[in-house]
Amino acid sequence: MRALVIGASGGIGGAVCLGLRARGWEMVGLSRSADGLDVTDEAAVARVLGAVEGAFDLTFVATGGLEVGGFRPEKSVKALDGAAMAAQFALNAIGPALVLKHVWRMVPRDRPAKVAVLSARVASIGDNRLGGWHGYRAAKAALNQIVRTCAVELARTHPQAALVALHPGTVSTPLTAAYAGGHPTVTPEVAAENLLRVLEGVGPAQSGQFFDWKGEVVPW
Repeated sequence: MRALVIGASGGIGGAVCLGLRARGWEMVGLSRSADGLDVTDEAAVARVLGAVEGAFDLTFVATGGLEVGGFRPEKSVKALDGAAMAAQFALNAIGPALVLKHVWRMVPRDRPAKVAVLSARVASIGDNRLGGWHGYRAAKAALNQIVRTCAVELARTHPQAALVALHPGTVSTPLTAAYAGGHPTVTPEVAAENLLRVLEGVGPAQSGQFFDWKGEVVPW
């Protein structure tokens, strides 16, 4: 089995790579720091992914960020900043969309295949009871729509494939340390194992859905 991990130098992406290698998978891991894969720059996405050959049974997109360009998540509408919101959308919505565009050719048509994209529960419109974090929530909600829309398209040409959005839980990384609050956290390794276990149960019937780390459907 062969897997492609985008964002392999991050906490979750790196742990996914380790978990797949432990399962005996052949791995290709790509990142901005190691390979110049800046998902906010389509020329970089096209160059790096254009050099990758072959098909992948699993593609895992683990890019994203909570603080982008030095901007912290907004606590209220008064803190909204256009540049900060644009940066959130560039990294957390447009970036993964560009990755999907350029990995599409690497999803096999003749056998089962899975594509997973990291989202976040705060992207859920139906589950939003706290408010705040406007830019991050909106960008991740846009990402979920991209996943849903691409899944419809994928089903037309890749009937054995599945594309899903995943919520990893609150993962203990330097990125989230300042925002975990009273939420229980897990290590990237535990989060990766949880997500890989969820993906084991994903097939075409689940394509286009949004799952949390327990395998439960998250409301849009």
